[in-house]
Amino acid sequence: MTTGTITAAIRAEQTQRVGWRGWAALIVLMLPVLLVSVDNTVLSFALPAIALDLEPSSAQQLWIIDAYPLVLAGLLVTMGTLGDRFGRRRMLLIGATGFAAVSALAAFAPNAELLIAARALMGVFGAMLMPSTLSLLRSIFTDRDQRRIAIAVWASMFSAGAALGPIVGGILLEHFGWGSVFLMAVPVLVPLLVLAPILVPESRDPKPGRIDPVSIALSLLTMIPIVYAIKELAVHGFASTAGLWFVAGVVFGWLFVRRQLRAETPMLDMRLFRNPTFSGALLVNLLSVVGLVGFLFFVAQHLQLVVGLSPMNAGFALVPGLAAMIASGLIVVPIAKRNPPRVVVPVALAFSVLGYAVVPLATGPESLWLLIAAFVSLGIGIGAAETVSNELILASAPPSKAGAASAVSETAYELGAVLGTAVLGGILTSLYRANLVLPAGLPADAAAASRETLAGAVHASEQLGGEMGAALQDAAAHAFDAGVGTTALIGAGLVVLAAVIAATTLGRAARR
Repeated sequence: MTTGTITAAIRAEQTQRVGWRGWAALIVLMLPVLLVSVDNTVLSFALPAIALDLEPSSAQQLWIIDAYPLVLAGLLVTMGTLGDRFGRRRMLLIGATGFAAVSALAAFAPNAELLIAARALMGVFGAMLMPSTLSLLRSIFTDRDQRRIAIAVWASMFSAGAALGPIVGGILLEHFGWGSVFLMAVPVLVPLLVLAPILVPESRDPKPGRIDPVSIALSLLTMIPIVYAIKELAVHGFASTAGLWFVAGVVFGWLFVRRQLRAETPMLDMRLFRNPTFSGALLVNLLSVVGLVGFLFFVAQHLQLVVGLSPMNAGFALVPGLAAMIASGLIVVPIAKRNPPRVVVPVALAFSVLGYAVVPLATGPESLWLLIAAFVSLGIGIGAAETVSNELILASAPPSKAGAASAVSETAYELGAVLGTAVLGGILTSLYRANLVLPAGLPADAAAASRETLAGAVHASEQLGGEMGAALQDAAAHAFDAGVGTTALIGAGLVVLAAVIAATTLGRAARR
């Protein structure tokens, strides 16, 4: 057999289309994707009940929320690289087992300290789950057209999970205790543990590099301080230690990059970032998630505290946008096959810009349907853009580096989620406080609570009652909606920036 014949045979095998077994594996791999993305938003609904039961301090409440994403973001690159070396399916199964077990322990945590520790451990095992799912899709679906569909489903489930969090949280908390938001991991991950060994083939890098503890430590010392700095800046402003944490993260990041460039077999191949398609698609991912999570941050408060919906009904109001996000992620697949990504992604993101542009008009209690329409428009753009950009990330990286490429993509997702809440949420909080005009004669404790958050103002107005309470609620709603208008314009600007990056970096088409 000639060399050309062998090469042709290998190429044919590498692009073989999968049958029902591959699509069944896709369904199994969507279980952890949906769970981890739901977990990013569901806990905020359970925090009031946790505060009443465990009585954590204000600092402990922040750590209950923050421990998980901090550890998750810090370990994603490490776990993706370890999956390349030891087996991506193996990392997936270890992560699923640990995540389910620790979630069950968190559901029955007797105090805030143990709950924080459980959340941190969930971040460790969650970091094993997410890069494994995307990199396994790369090895299962070697045919480009089928892989586009598989990644469309993956991206839709990840984005949809963030919107499903409020719905799931509202339903669970209306019928069960706060521990139910953690226990839901068990019935979701048990089918994965049973079916993944049967349906999902193992894959790994055929020439893995050595384990580098120094690089692992540097990646942690890069991500954790940067994510923590963003959160500190949002909560405490420029007077906090956020600047020091951010500088520390940047310094360790520089040391990490320097070590990878000098290593013969680096933990993360920095040459991936020299590919403009890879880097551009990552930035599109990051900014799109900032836009999505930032939108969810203020729309959830508006629906509950201004419109007056219950948590469950507020969650259901997001369903049309959720459906639009999933549908657009699937519909864009044949479109992306025939048109260059530098055109498809900016056109898709134009819908998201339109959604943000509608938000300033959707103020007051009568704004429900206009706000739903805004989320539908936003969802159309985010769903399509995420599908195309994720496929380009995997297509532009070598198959042997699928785990590392997937981990970098996941890191962009997590940073986007943190930035969406911290930056857009922080801007909205500052604008709310600047615009708030309190009624004359308001008690000092009610005034202090009202200046802190919209929820504090609504709670104080309910305690006061009468004309004073109504006046306080109207003032708080007006201040919040005024801040939403400005924040929405900033969010629209970030999405426009993502569209510009896509138009200038994604090129005509990804190479086969």
